[in-house]
Amino acid sequence: MALIPILVLGAAVLAQEPAPVPPPPAQPAPVALNPAKLLAPAEMDAQAPEVFTVRFDTTAGDIIAEIHREWAPRGADRFYNLAVNGFYTNTSFFRIVPGFVVQFGISPYPKVAVAWYNAVLKDDSVKKSNSRGRLVFAAAGRNTRTTQIFINLGDNASLDREGFAPFGDVVDGMEVVKRLYGGYGDIPPQGRGPDPKKIILQGKTYLDKEFPKLDRIKATYVAEGPAPRPEKTRK
Repeated sequence: MALIPILVLGAAVLAQEPAPVPPPPAQPAPVALNPAKLLAPAEMDAQAPEVFTVRFDTTAGDIIAEIHREWAPRGADRFYNLAVNGFYTNTSFFRIVPGFVVQFGISPYPKVAVAWYNAVLKDDSVKKSNSRGRLVFAAAGRNTRTTQIFINLGDNASLDREGFAPFGDVVDGMEVVKRLYGGYGDIPPQGRGPDPKKIILQGKTYLDKEFPKLDRIKATYVAEGPAPRPEKTRK
């Protein structure tokens, strides 16, 4: 007789409905373009988190970068302000030099590009080397950084001595970076690729007409904290 209550209890447990499965975490929304701020560089001066992640959804796939403010505080702050206000959305990867760099960061909207033309940033000290996958602001000399970024395709330690200060690292998607369309060659005068000055003045109209195969950033996602580490990185 002692078995009966146990069997009844077991049947009651089996009859219970399974516990509900919690919904998956909400995916962050892409940042929206903020025209008012993008036309006023002086107002975009928020301090970046110590570590944050930016995911670029590009026409070639996703590129995920992890940014460390301690590496280059001024550069990280500038990149953060641009990213969270949608500056890089719709920008094209206009310069690709195999084995050297991929460059982007000129707004496809001439009014925005012109607004940032003289919004120069003081240099950071170089704390990290220009190794493969590192993100760095392009410059034309001392204290001339504005909005253009390059990703190192190789180990470019010679750039350390020239004052180029990395502020982040591509932690996933280097295989995407390597397959970005580079058939137009380097920018003038080194090659016959897109002219940065014409991109600034004519924007997307110029690129669509003269260089329609360029890959671009479709959407930008920003999150505080380090990026999740995939099983394989930097393919």
